[in-house]
Amino acid sequence: MRLKKWASGLFGLMGCAALAALPALADPVTITDMTGRTITLAKPAERVIVFPVPWASTVIALDGGTKRLIAMHPESKLAIEEGILGQFFPAAHDIRSDIIAGGASKGFIPNVEAVAALKPDLVIQWGNRKDDGVTPLANAGIDTAAIVYGAEENARQIMTLVATATGNADKLGMLMKWRDDTAKVLKDGLAGLADADRPKVAYFFYTTPEFQTEGKGSYMEWQINLAGGVNAAKDIDGWGAVGLEQIAAWDPDVILLGSFEPQVSVAKIYDDPILGATRAAKAKRVYKVPVGGYRWDPPSQDSPLMWMWLASILHPDRFSFDVRAATAEWYVRIYGHEPTPEQLDQVLLLDMNAKGAGYDKFSRK
Repeated sequence: MRLKKWASGLFGLMGCAALAALPALADPVTITDMTGRTITLAKPAERVIVFPVPWASTVIALDGGTKRLIAMHPESKLAIEEGILGQFFPAAHDIRSDIIAGGASKGFIPNVEAVAALKPDLVIQWGNRKDDGVTPLANAGIDTAAIVYGAEENARQIMTLVATATGNADKLGMLMKWRDDTAKVLKDGLAGLADADRPKVAYFFYTTPEFQTEGKGSYMEWQINLAGGVNAAKDIDGWGAVGLEQIAAWDPDVILLGSFEPQVSVAKIYDDPILGATRAAKAKRVYKVPVGGYRWDPPSQDSPLMWMWLASILHPDRFSFDVRAATAEWYVRIYGHEPTPEQLDQVLLLDMNAKGAGYDKFSRK
């Protein structure tokens, strides 16, 4: 079965599914974070600081601008400056990112004094290291919501928390329906697919100083499965480093390089004497993951575009998504800006991926 779908065909089925209305701006807002803590704000947060890297862009996406986001992690800012979000919202370049202890560019231990000086209404922080990340802020009297990374359900909970805290329920409903509808299209399109016809996919979010992958139970494994593939690293628990010999033994059908290393090219695979001999390299099925409103590999408001992109690569015989058109249309809906053809080329990394097998489908028509 081949699904004749382009973006607007799916979009036409999608209304703006309204969630329960949020309180009026003058009313208190109560949220329960992902560690069970209840936080009550006098009104929807107008000054928000986000430590977890993907979710700073979600504040911008849900709000349609940068006015609420007053500080973010340095790596969040790097992604915005590398990607299209910094072009859509030039003011994002001026948002503070000096909120990590010791002036660090990595890690999540907060500079409590710097955070307090910005007078946030709400800080969003990772909850997996509560004592280091959340407790110092809470002890300083700063309202802090802890979130937890993991499955698609976690991503939905995070988006809901951000939308509730900032008063953006209607837009959240639209984005959730998009996720549901896109996932259903993929499920229907893959009905009856034999296990033997699921390509083996190796994904590496870092390649330097060693190859790092996501294994069993990871979000990337979930995305690979959703798009009709099999995670080559399925026997690895969580995240882990792998050697060239292990990758060669996997002999994946498709290799994906993550978007976290801007300087790393697909040539790293093709030019390597070991990796260049894999089925993926021989078939020219090595691709770098796009960078749009956020990097497409981890969960974010852009995730359905990643799912369509990956399904189009893994099963071009079953899906005919117009990912380029979908990106253009949804960026208007999400960010209020229509990307130019040049910006779409940039998002889809055409300069790097153009020679990959079947990648011409993402080029300008």
